[in-house]
Amino acid sequence: MLIVVTGPPASGKSTWVQSHATARDIVIDLDLITRALAGPGAPQWNQDPTQLRVAHRARYAAMDEAVQVRDQVDVYLIHTMPGAKALARYRRLGARIVTVDPGRDVVMQRIEAMRDPDMQRVATRWYNNRPAASPGAMPQASRSW
Repeated sequence: MLIVVTGPPASGKSTWVQSHATARDIVIDLDLITRALAGPGAPQWNQDPTQLRVAHRARYAAMDEAVQVRDQVDVYLIHTMPGAKALARYRRLGARIVTVDPGRDVVMQRIEAMRDPDMQRVATRWYNNRPAASPGAMPQASRSW
């Protein structure tokens, strides 16, 4: 099964996936991919444009392969703000869409404490264009390729 986990930055998407996925499942998380591709000493929440570009390409390749095996293992895909085209594709693939959102105040506090300040802009955009609630969403706390 394909499980697409959405939500603003610092909402707890990775934590949600860690609490649901098993060691056999596939987890596609841009933050983890970027960290894996970065050199020693890179910040945990790396926003280097060059490294992000490479990480995005790796993510798309992983997504293409993972959807082929979604009937054999669960595939967890973290996608902060999927557009209409990506959501349509996910639905065609039979994905379960989960939105993780602990609330704007909590997200902004977490970004201030742990993330690059530019993530506040991304979170604001997420809240301004908030997707409709979905089944499986955490209460108060659910680029196309």
